[in-house]
Amino acid sequence: MTALPKKKHTRARRGNKRSHKGKSAINGFFCPECSEPRLPHTVCKNCGEYNGRNYHTKSDKPVEEETAQS
Repeated sequence: MTALPKKKHTRARRGNKRSHKGKSAINGFFCPECSEPRLPHTVCKNCGEYNGRNYHTKSDKPVEEETAQS
């Protein structure tokens, strides 16, 4: 049999135990290309720029669909 608590912990003790689990605000900043807010280390959702490169442009190669064979 495992150990069981003898008494109920109060709301204050429970809250003090959880006090370090609070969330903090994210330090976002503005994209240097389009001046829209974006998260750090992510591609901008508006213009697709990240670290001086554009990642929203797609390649010019046509995509060939696979034919389903029955």
